[in-house]
Amino acid sequence: MPRLTIKRSIDPCKGEIVKETITALNHNKTFVISSYHDNREQNVTRVIAAVRYKKVQDLYCWFCCSHGGLISIVRATVDIHPERLEFPVGTADIVCLEPKDCSPKYVSIHMSPGGKVDELPRFEIKNRVPRDSFSAEFTLCLSVMFGNYNNVLQFIQSIEMYKILGAQKALIYVYNCSQLMEQVLNYYVAEGTIEVIPWPITSYVNISSFWYSYQDWRYGKSTVLHDCVYRNMYKSKYVVLNDIDEIILPMKHLTWKSMINSLKDANPEMDIFFFEDHFFPQSVLSSVDVVNIPFWKIVPGTNILRHIYREPNKLWINNFRKMIVNPRKVVQTSDHSILKSYSRTLKVPSDAAILYICREHNEKEIPEKYLIRDTAIWRFNVSLTDKVNEALKKQFLRKRNKFLGSIANLF
Repeated sequence: MPRLTIKRSIDPCKGEIVKETITALNHNKTFVISSYHDNREQNVTRVIAAVRYKKVQDLYCWFCCSHGGLISIVRATVDIHPERLEFPVGTADIVCLEPKDCSPKYVSIHMSPGGKVDELPRFEIKNRVPRDSFSAEFTLCLSVMFGNYNNVLQFIQSIEMYKILGAQKALIYVYNCSQLMEQVLNYYVAEGTIEVIPWPITSYVNISSFWYSYQDWRYGKSTVLHDCVYRNMYKSKYVVLNDIDEIILPMKHLTWKSMINSLKDANPEMDIFFFEDHFFPQSVLSSVDVVNIPFWKIVPGTNILRHIYREPNKLWINNFRKMIVNPRKVVQTSDHSILKSYSRTLKVPSDAAILYICREHNEKEIPEKYLIRDTAIWRFNVSLTDKVNEALKKQFLRKRNKFLGSIANLF
Protein backbone atom coordinates (compact mmCIF):
# COMPACT_ATOMS: atom_id res chain seq x y z
CA MET A 1 0.00 0.00 0.00
CA PRO A 2 1.50 3.37 -1.01
CA ARG A 3 2.40 5.39 2.08
CA LEU A 4 3.55 8.85 2.95
CA THR A 5 3.67 9.62 6.65
CA ILE A 6 4.17 13.15 7.95
CA LYS A 7 3.90 14.17 11.59
CA ARG A 8 3.31 17.70 12.69
CA SER A 9 3.46 19.06 16.22
CA ILE A 10 0.24 21.00 16.06
CA ASP A 11 -2.98 20.87 18.00
CA PRO A 12 -4.95 18.29 15.98
CA CYS A 13 -8.60 17.38 15.84
CA LYS A 14 -10.12 20.83 15.41
CA GLY A 15 -12.13 19.92 12.34
CA GLU A 16 -15.87 19.49 12.70
CA ILE A 17 -17.00 15.94 13.48
CA VAL A 18 -19.26 14.69 10.70
CA LYS A 19 -22.77 13.64 11.68
CA GLU A 20 -24.39 13.50 8.23
CA THR A 21 -24.67 10.26 6.27
CA ILE A 22 -22.99 11.68 3.14
CA THR A 23 -20.15 14.20 3.03
CA ALA A 24 -18.85 15.66 -0.22
CA LEU A 25 -15.13 16.39 -0.22
CA ASN A 26 -14.03 19.79 -1.47
CA HIS A 27 -13.29 18.63 -4.99
CA ASN A 28 -16.84 17.11 -5.17
CA LYS A 29 -15.68 13.89 -6.82
CA THR A 30 -15.68 11.74 -3.69
CA PHE A 31 -18.59 11.38 -1.27
CA VAL A 32 -17.67 9.85 2.07
CA ILE A 33 -20.24 7.72 3.88
CA SER A 34 -18.41 6.38 6.94
CA SER A 35 -15.10 4.96 8.17
CA TYR A 36 -14.27 1.71 9.95
CA HIS A 37 -11.29 0.06 11.60
CA ASP A 38 -10.40 -3.22 9.89
CA ASN A 39 -7.65 -5.39 11.38
CA ARG A 40 -8.48 -8.70 9.66
CA GLU A 41 -5.25 -8.52 7.61
CA GLN A 42 -3.52 -5.31 8.70
CA ASN A 43 -4.49 -2.39 10.90
CA VAL A 44 -6.23 -0.23 8.31
CA THR A 45 -8.96 2.36 8.22
CA ARG A 46 -11.51 1.57 5.52
CA VAL A 47 -13.49 4.61 4.41
CA ILE A 48 -16.62 3.72 2.45
CA ALA A 49 -17.40 6.21 -0.29
CA ALA A 50 -19.16 6.85 -3.57
CA VAL A 51 -16.82 8.18 -6.25
CA ARG A 52 -16.96 9.50 -9.78
CA TYR A 53 -15.02 6.74 -11.48
CA LYS A 54 -13.31 8.79 -14.17
CA LYS A 55 -12.50 11.77 -11.93
CA VAL A 56 -11.26 10.29 -8.67
CA GLN A 57 -7.76 11.50 -7.74
CA ASP A 58 -5.07 10.64 -5.21
CA LEU A 59 -6.38 10.82 -1.68
CA TYR A 60 -4.73 10.98 1.74
CA CYS A 61 -5.90 9.95 5.20
CA TRP A 62 -5.17 12.54 7.87
CA PHE A 63 -5.22 10.61 11.13
CA CYS A 64 -5.90 12.41 14.37
CA CYS A 65 -3.67 10.56 16.85
CA SER A 66 -5.13 10.08 20.32
CA HIS A 67 -2.03 11.36 22.10
CA GLY A 68 0.96 13.61 21.54
CA GLY A 69 -0.80 16.34 19.59
CA LEU A 70 0.12 14.78 16.25
CA ILE A 71 -1.39 14.38 12.81
CA SER A 72 -0.20 11.44 10.72
CA ILE A 73 -0.80 11.62 6.98
CA VAL A 74 -0.93 8.41 4.92
CA ARG A 75 -1.51 8.08 1.20
CA ALA A 76 -4.64 6.05 0.52
CA THR A 77 -5.34 3.19 -1.81
CA VAL A 78 -8.64 3.83 -3.62
CA ASP A 79 -10.17 0.41 -4.20
CA ILE A 80 -13.01 0.87 -6.68
CA HIS A 81 -15.57 -1.91 -6.64
CA PRO A 82 -15.58 -3.84 -9.90
CA GLU A 83 -19.37 -4.00 -10.27
CA ARG A 84 -19.81 -0.59 -11.88
CA LEU A 85 -22.54 -1.47 -14.42
CA GLU A 86 -21.15 1.36 -16.58
CA PHE A 87 -22.53 4.01 -14.22
CA PRO A 88 -20.42 7.15 -13.65
CA VAL A 89 -20.78 7.00 -9.83
CA GLY A 90 -20.31 3.96 -7.64
CA THR A 91 -18.82 2.42 -4.53
CA ALA A 92 -15.18 2.54 -3.49
CA ASP A 93 -13.11 1.79 -0.39
CA ILE A 94 -10.53 4.39 0.58
CA VAL A 95 -8.03 2.27 2.52
CA CYS A 96 -5.17 3.63 4.65
CA LEU A 97 -2.66 1.76 6.77
CA GLU A 98 -2.96 3.10 10.30
CA PRO A 99 0.27 4.54 11.73
CA LYS A 100 1.87 2.76 14.67
CA ASP A 101 1.55 4.22 18.15
CA CYS A 102 -1.30 6.46 17.04
CA SER A 103 -4.63 4.68 17.86
CA PRO A 104 -6.62 7.21 15.83
CA LYS A 105 -10.25 7.84 16.72
CA TYR A 106 -10.87 10.15 13.78
CA VAL A 107 -9.72 10.47 10.19
CA SER A 108 -10.04 13.19 7.56
CA ILE A 109 -9.76 12.61 3.82
CA HIS A 110 -7.92 15.12 1.64
CA MET A 111 -6.67 15.23 -1.93
CA SER A 112 -3.29 16.56 -0.78
CA PRO A 113 -0.71 15.80 1.95
CA GLY A 114 -0.61 19.52 2.70
CA GLY A 115 -3.11 21.99 4.07
CA LYS A 116 -4.82 23.02 7.28
CA VAL A 117 -6.20 20.15 9.31
CA ASP A 118 -8.73 22.29 11.18
CA GLU A 119 -10.50 22.95 7.87
CA LEU A 120 -11.09 19.25 7.19
CA PRO A 121 -14.19 17.39 8.41
CA ARG A 122 -13.43 14.49 10.78
CA PHE A 123 -14.96 11.03 10.52
CA GLU A 124 -15.18 8.78 13.54
CA ILE A 125 -13.39 5.47 12.96
CA LYS A 126 -15.95 2.88 14.04
CA ASN A 127 -15.43 -0.79 14.94
CA ARG A 128 -12.29 0.13 16.86
CA VAL A 129 -13.14 -2.24 19.71
CA PRO A 130 -14.84 -5.49 18.63
CA ARG A 131 -17.66 -6.56 20.94
CA ASP A 132 -17.48 -9.70 23.03
CA SER A 133 -21.08 -10.60 22.23
CA PHE A 134 -23.62 -9.77 19.54
CA SER A 135 -26.68 -7.63 20.16
CA ALA A 136 -28.52 -9.41 17.34
CA GLU A 137 -28.53 -12.86 15.75
CA PHE A 138 -29.81 -11.55 12.40
CA THR A 139 -29.85 -7.95 11.16
CA LEU A 140 -31.60 -6.87 7.96
CA CYS A 141 -29.76 -4.56 5.59
CA LEU A 142 -32.48 -3.10 3.38
CA SER A 143 -31.59 -0.97 0.39
CA VAL A 144 -32.71 2.58 -0.38
CA MET A 145 -36.36 3.55 0.15
CA PHE A 146 -37.25 5.98 -2.64
CA GLY A 147 -40.04 6.98 -5.03
CA ASN A 148 -42.17 8.37 -2.17
CA TYR A 149 -42.60 4.76 -1.09
CA ASN A 150 -46.14 4.02 0.10
CA ASN A 151 -46.53 0.22 -0.02
CA VAL A 152 -47.55 0.25 3.64
CA LEU A 153 -49.26 -3.15 3.95
CA GLN A 154 -46.45 -5.10 2.28
CA PHE A 155 -43.86 -3.21 4.33
CA ILE A 156 -45.57 -4.13 7.60
CA GLN A 157 -46.05 -7.73 6.45
CA SER A 158 -42.38 -7.98 5.48
CA ILE A 159 -41.08 -6.51 8.76
CA GLU A 160 -43.33 -8.80 10.80
CA MET A 161 -42.26 -11.76 8.67
CA TYR A 162 -38.59 -10.91 9.22
CA LYS A 163 -39.24 -10.84 12.97
CA ILE A 164 -40.97 -14.24 12.84
CA LEU A 165 -37.99 -15.67 10.96
CA GLY A 166 -35.56 -14.33 13.55
CA ALA A 167 -34.45 -10.79 12.69
CA GLN A 168 -33.94 -8.51 15.68
CA LYS A 169 -33.00 -5.37 13.75
CA ALA A 170 -33.46 -3.79 10.33
CA LEU A 171 -31.53 -0.86 8.85
CA ILE A 172 -33.23 1.19 6.15
CA TYR A 173 -31.59 3.98 4.17
CA VAL A 174 -34.41 6.42 3.41
CA TYR A 175 -34.33 8.84 0.46
CA ASN A 176 -38.05 9.60 0.60
CA CYS A 177 -41.42 8.05 1.44
CA SER A 178 -45.06 9.04 1.99
CA GLN A 179 -46.30 10.67 5.21
CA LEU A 180 -48.17 7.48 6.08
CA MET A 181 -45.04 5.42 5.55
CA GLU A 182 -43.14 7.83 7.78
CA GLN A 183 -45.65 7.08 10.56
CA VAL A 184 -44.96 3.38 10.13
CA LEU A 185 -41.20 3.90 10.24
CA ASN A 186 -41.54 5.98 13.41
CA TYR A 187 -43.53 3.19 15.04
CA TYR A 188 -40.87 0.57 14.31
CA VAL A 189 -38.07 2.93 15.33
CA ALA A 190 -39.79 3.48 18.70
CA GLU A 191 -40.27 -0.28 19.00
CA GLY A 192 -36.53 -0.78 18.46
CA THR A 193 -36.90 -2.91 15.36
CA ILE A 194 -35.81 -0.40 12.73
CA GLU A 195 -32.95 2.08 12.46
CA VAL A 196 -33.55 4.75 9.82
CA ILE A 197 -30.51 6.22 8.13
CA PRO A 198 -31.16 9.39 6.07
CA TRP A 199 -29.89 9.06 2.51
CA PRO A 200 -30.10 12.45 0.69
CA ILE A 201 -28.05 11.24 -2.27
CA THR A 202 -29.51 13.70 -4.82
CA SER A 203 -28.19 16.62 -2.77
CA TYR A 204 -24.72 15.44 -3.82
CA VAL A 205 -25.14 13.52 -7.07
CA ASN A 206 -27.18 14.92 -9.96
CA ILE A 207 -28.91 11.70 -10.90
CA SER A 208 -31.09 13.42 -13.52
CA SER A 209 -28.00 14.00 -15.65
CA PHE A 210 -27.37 10.25 -15.97
CA TRP A 211 -28.55 8.41 -19.07
CA TYR A 212 -29.94 5.51 -17.07
CA SER A 213 -33.03 5.53 -14.89
CA TYR A 214 -33.30 5.86 -11.11
CA GLN A 215 -34.52 2.26 -11.07
CA ASP A 216 -31.21 1.03 -12.53
CA TRP A 217 -28.95 2.68 -9.99
CA ARG A 218 -31.45 2.43 -7.13
CA TYR A 219 -30.02 5.60 -5.59
CA GLY A 220 -26.72 3.99 -4.59
CA LYS A 221 -28.06 0.60 -3.52
CA SER A 222 -24.70 -1.23 -3.54
CA THR A 223 -23.07 1.54 -1.51
CA VAL A 224 -25.61 1.41 1.32
CA LEU A 225 -25.53 -2.39 1.51
CA HIS A 226 -21.73 -2.32 1.71
CA ASP A 227 -21.90 0.28 4.47
CA CYS A 228 -24.54 -1.71 6.36
CA VAL A 229 -22.29 -4.78 6.49
CA TYR A 230 -19.55 -2.77 8.20
CA ARG A 231 -22.01 -1.02 10.53
CA ASN A 232 -23.03 -4.44 11.82
CA MET A 233 -19.66 -6.17 11.64
CA TYR A 234 -19.48 -6.72 15.40
CA LYS A 235 -23.12 -6.09 16.32
CA SER A 236 -24.80 -8.99 14.54
CA LYS A 237 -23.86 -12.64 14.08
CA TYR A 238 -25.38 -12.63 10.59
CA VAL A 239 -26.49 -9.94 8.19
CA VAL A 240 -29.32 -10.44 5.69
CA LEU A 241 -29.02 -8.47 2.45
CA ASN A 242 -32.24 -8.00 0.50
CA ASP A 243 -34.96 -5.53 -0.49
CA ILE A 244 -38.15 -4.77 1.42
CA ASP A 245 -40.25 -6.64 -1.18
CA GLU A 246 -38.11 -9.77 -0.79
CA ILE A 247 -38.15 -12.48 1.88
CA ILE A 248 -35.63 -15.28 2.28
CA LEU A 249 -38.17 -18.03 2.91
CA PRO A 250 -37.07 -21.36 4.46
CA MET A 251 -38.73 -24.46 3.01
CA LYS A 252 -37.71 -26.99 5.67
CA HIS A 253 -37.42 -24.79 8.76
CA LEU A 254 -39.46 -22.12 10.51
CA THR A 255 -36.61 -19.76 11.40
CA TRP A 256 -33.42 -18.49 9.81
CA LYS A 257 -31.44 -19.71 12.81
CA SER A 258 -32.46 -23.35 12.42
CA MET A 259 -31.98 -23.11 8.66
CA ILE A 260 -28.47 -21.61 8.90
CA ASN A 261 -27.48 -24.08 11.64
CA SER A 262 -28.54 -26.93 9.35
CA LEU A 263 -26.62 -25.47 6.41
CA LYS A 264 -23.55 -24.90 8.60
CA ASP A 265 -23.66 -28.47 9.94
CA ALA A 266 -23.52 -29.77 6.38
CA ASN A 267 -21.05 -27.10 5.17
CA PRO A 268 -18.95 -25.95 8.16
CA GLU A 269 -16.53 -23.97 5.98
CA MET A 270 -19.31 -21.78 4.53
CA ASP A 271 -20.22 -18.38 5.93
CA ILE A 272 -21.90 -16.78 2.90
CA PHE A 273 -25.22 -18.19 1.72
CA PHE A 274 -26.94 -17.26 -1.56
CA PHE A 275 -30.67 -17.70 -2.14
CA GLU A 276 -32.15 -17.83 -5.64
CA ASP A 277 -34.96 -15.44 -6.50
CA HIS A 278 -38.47 -16.68 -7.25
CA PHE A 279 -40.74 -14.00 -8.70
CA PHE A 280 -44.39 -13.79 -7.66
CA PRO A 281 -45.94 -11.10 -9.90
CA GLN A 282 -48.29 -8.60 -8.26
CA SER A 283 -50.64 -8.77 -11.24
CA VAL A 284 -51.85 -12.30 -10.36
CA LEU A 285 -53.94 -12.89 -7.24
CA SER A 286 -55.04 -16.08 -5.53
CA SER A 287 -58.73 -16.76 -6.00
CA VAL A 288 -58.82 -17.65 -2.30
CA ASP A 289 -58.24 -14.83 0.17
CA VAL A 290 -56.80 -16.71 3.14
CA VAL A 291 -56.97 -13.51 5.17
CA ASN A 292 -60.27 -11.71 4.80
CA ILE A 293 -59.78 -8.77 7.15
CA PRO A 294 -61.70 -5.67 6.01
CA PHE A 295 -59.27 -3.25 7.69
CA TRP A 296 -56.39 -4.56 5.58
CA LYS A 297 -58.22 -3.44 2.45
CA ILE A 298 -57.99 0.25 3.35
CA VAL A 299 -54.26 0.08 4.05
CA PRO A 300 -52.30 1.07 0.90
CA GLY A 301 -50.13 -1.67 -0.50
CA THR A 302 -49.88 -5.29 -1.52
CA ASN A 303 -51.11 -8.26 0.51
CA ILE A 304 -48.37 -10.82 -0.09
CA LEU A 305 -50.55 -13.66 1.20
CA ARG A 306 -52.63 -13.35 -1.97
CA HIS A 307 -49.63 -13.81 -4.28
CA ILE A 308 -48.94 -17.54 -4.55
CA TYR A 309 -48.25 -17.90 -8.28
CA ARG A 310 -44.61 -17.68 -9.28
CA GLU A 311 -42.84 -17.55 -12.57
CA PRO A 312 -40.78 -20.56 -13.63
CA ASN A 313 -37.09 -19.78 -13.35
CA LYS A 314 -35.27 -19.15 -16.59
CA LEU A 315 -32.80 -22.02 -16.87
CA TRP A 316 -30.81 -20.30 -19.62
CA ILE A 317 -29.75 -17.36 -17.45
CA ASN A 318 -28.05 -16.95 -14.08
CA ASN A 319 -30.91 -15.96 -11.78
CA PHE A 320 -30.30 -13.23 -9.24
CA ARG A 321 -29.64 -14.18 -5.63
CA LYS A 322 -29.62 -12.43 -2.27
CA MET A 323 -27.55 -13.28 0.78
CA ILE A 324 -27.23 -14.14 4.44
CA VAL A 325 -23.61 -13.57 5.47
CA ASN A 326 -21.27 -13.59 8.40
CA PRO A 327 -20.21 -9.92 8.11
CA ARG A 328 -16.78 -10.59 9.58
CA LYS A 329 -16.01 -12.73 6.52
CA VAL A 330 -17.01 -10.04 4.00
CA VAL A 331 -14.62 -7.46 2.55
CA GLN A 332 -16.71 -6.01 -0.28
CA THR A 333 -20.34 -6.60 -1.14
CA SER A 334 -22.73 -5.57 -3.85
CA ASP A 335 -26.44 -6.02 -4.55
CA HIS A 336 -26.36 -9.60 -5.81
CA SER A 337 -22.83 -10.74 -5.07
CA ILE A 338 -19.94 -10.73 -2.63
CA LEU A 339 -16.99 -9.14 -4.40
CA LYS A 340 -14.28 -10.00 -1.86
CA SER A 341 -14.43 -12.26 1.18
CA TYR A 342 -12.59 -14.62 3.51
CA SER A 343 -15.09 -17.44 3.05
CA ARG A 344 -16.38 -19.89 0.52
CA THR A 345 -19.95 -19.37 -0.64
CA LEU A 346 -22.91 -21.73 -0.83
CA LYS A 347 -25.74 -21.53 -3.34
CA VAL A 348 -28.61 -22.81 -1.24
CA PRO A 349 -30.88 -25.20 -3.21
CA SER A 350 -34.47 -24.12 -3.73
CA ASP A 351 -35.83 -27.07 -1.79
CA ALA A 352 -34.11 -25.63 1.31
CA ALA A 353 -35.05 -21.95 0.85
CA ILE A 354 -36.11 -19.44 -1.78
CA LEU A 355 -36.01 -15.70 -2.19
CA TYR A 356 -39.70 -14.80 -2.34
CA ILE A 357 -40.10 -11.61 -4.43
CA CYS A 358 -43.43 -9.83 -4.82
CA ARG A 359 -43.26 -6.60 -6.78
CA GLU A 360 -44.34 -4.95 -10.02
CA HIS A 361 -42.75 -6.52 -13.04
CA ASN A 362 -40.01 -4.62 -14.85
CA GLU A 363 -39.92 -7.07 -17.74
CA LYS A 364 -42.50 -8.60 -20.08
CA GLU A 365 -44.79 -10.71 -17.95
CA ILE A 366 -45.02 -14.45 -18.44
CA PRO A 367 -48.54 -15.57 -19.42
CA GLU A 368 -50.60 -16.65 -16.42
CA LYS A 369 -51.05 -20.19 -17.74
CA TYR A 370 -47.32 -20.84 -17.27
CA LEU A 371 -47.21 -19.70 -13.64
CA ILE A 372 -46.63 -22.26 -10.88
CA ARG A 373 -48.85 -22.37 -7.80
CA ASP A 374 -46.59 -22.15 -4.74
CA THR A 375 -48.15 -21.67 -1.30
CA ALA A 376 -44.91 -21.73 0.71
CA ILE A 377 -45.74 -18.32 2.21
CA TRP A 378 -48.95 -19.81 3.67
CA ARG A 379 -46.92 -21.88 6.11
CA PHE A 380 -46.66 -18.67 8.11
CA ASN A 381 -50.22 -17.53 7.48
CA VAL A 382 -51.57 -17.70 11.05
CA SER A 383 -48.55 -16.24 12.86
CA LEU A 384 -48.04 -13.52 10.23
CA THR A 385 -51.71 -12.51 10.30
CA ASP A 386 -51.68 -12.22 14.08
CA LYS A 387 -48.50 -10.12 14.07
CA VAL A 388 -49.72 -7.81 11.29
CA ASN A 389 -53.07 -7.31 13.02
CA GLU A 390 -51.29 -6.46 16.26
CA ALA A 391 -49.01 -3.98 14.50
CA LEU A 392 -51.89 -2.33 12.63
CA LYS A 393 -53.92 -1.96 15.81
CA LYS A 394 -51.03 -0.37 17.67
CA GLN A 395 -50.22 1.98 14.82
CA PHE A 396 -53.60 2.89 13.41
CA LEU A 397 -56.70 1.59 15.12
CA ARG A 398 -55.96 3.57 18.27
CA LYS A 399 -55.51 6.62 16.05
CA ARG A 400 -58.23 5.71 13.58
CA ASN A 401 -59.34 9.23 12.70
CA LYS A 402 -55.78 10.36 12.05
CA PHE A 403 -55.12 7.23 9.98
CA LEU A 404 -58.28 7.64 7.89
CA GLY A 405 -57.30 11.25 7.35
CA SER A 406 -53.89 10.11 6.12
CA ILE A 407 -55.53 7.63 3.77
CA ALA A 408 -57.87 10.31 2.42
CA ASN A 409 -54.92 12.57 1.63
CA LEU A 410 -53.48 9.88 -0.64
CA PHE A 411 -56.35 10.21 -3.14
